[in-house]
Amino acid sequence: MRIGLVCPYSFDEPGGVQAHILDLATVLLERGHSVQVLGPAAAETSLPSFVVKGGGSIPISYNGSVARLAVGPGVLARTREFIQEGNFDVLHIHEPNSPSYSMAALHVATGPIVATYHASASHSRALRAAKPFLSPLLEKVRGGIAVSEMARRWQVEQLGGDPILIPNGVDTSVYAAARQESVGRPGDTGHSEPDRDQPVEIVFLGRLDEPRKGLDILLKAVELTEREMRVTVMGGGSARNVPGVDFVGRVSDAEKARILGRADIYVAPNTGGESFGIVLVEAMAAGAAVLASDLEAFAAVCNVDAADGTPPAGLLFATGDSADLALKLRQLIDNPAQRHALVQAGIARAQTYDWDNVATAVLRVYETVDDGSGVRLGRPTRKPHSGRTGQRLGRGK
Repeated sequence: MRIGLVCPYSFDEPGGVQAHILDLATVLLERGHSVQVLGPAAAETSLPSFVVKGGGSIPISYNGSVARLAVGPGVLARTREFIQEGNFDVLHIHEPNSPSYSMAALHVATGPIVATYHASASHSRALRAAKPFLSPLLEKVRGGIAVSEMARRWQVEQLGGDPILIPNGVDTSVYAAARQESVGRPGDTGHSEPDRDQPVEIVFLGRLDEPRKGLDILLKAVELTEREMRVTVMGGGSARNVPGVDFVGRVSDAEKARILGRADIYVAPNTGGESFGIVLVEAMAAGAAVLASDLEAFAAVCNVDAADGTPPAGLLFATGDSADLALKLRQLIDNPAQRHALVQAGIARAQTYDWDNVATAVLRVYETVDDGSGVRLGRPTRKPHSGRTGQRLGRGK
């Protein structure tokens, strides 16, 4: 199958959507498909050969964060060229609501189109204003995917359709290898053993200057915890001068896996704007006990309310509350057996998000919408499917 993937966000800056698209493309290539990716990227940015670099981008505030998007007449021209030369069987557009390459692709293409919705929010005035323009475009989507229940619900409420739930993917083997390297014993399933006598290591990953990532909440909690610990902070931005906290800056994927593999506790103190939480899954796969703010998206990843009685894969604290975070940190530091139980549950939970499972589900959507007509430029010549893949596949399965 010839597959085109479209990313709205710049590959010049790391991000969850960009990583998801590159990982998906890699897995699809490994399965024998032909894959190309289009998205904003500078010529000097190092990217796999399957990425078509779409040039520069500009920062735009969105959903409490800053997204780097491509705009201007050149975007439409490059998108048309990508689709025409790609001769794709399926075009998979990520975040089609974003005014960048994704929206351009939805505007100029027709045929077997799949869209993945990553974002969620409580409201969006910009999206409401754009609804009259967006709704007809989204009617061209034959297969809709949402990475979380929050993202699915938000899309349905704001713009309609009925996307199915397929979560973000993680190569759990990479983090399992980092875990085993850290403990030095192949087959070990965690390093938070009751007999551990070294200081507990706390790890954080996120942009340091973005308030919703919650770094300052964690640093205040560390001050309140009054326990011996080691704290490692990964992420770009302005490092703080805090005793006992090691700011390592931006790290490669390999270094991220290595640090998570040695961590005892991964803390996610985010305050909002999260529809999934891929780093929680990565930390689980790496064998760290996860401690996260009680956002809906994080609670879902941690499986805290499992109807089947499965033990939770993470511990939650009140969002934005440094004192409650400190309380939960003391609880986990003082109770190695509880940490170990969270590690075991987390490793099992991470398998749900392994790329083997996720890619199979995505390919099932491709096969459902692919009618042999191919992706082409121009207006649709058949009745659109309105993104209601769930009616035929069984939503959420």
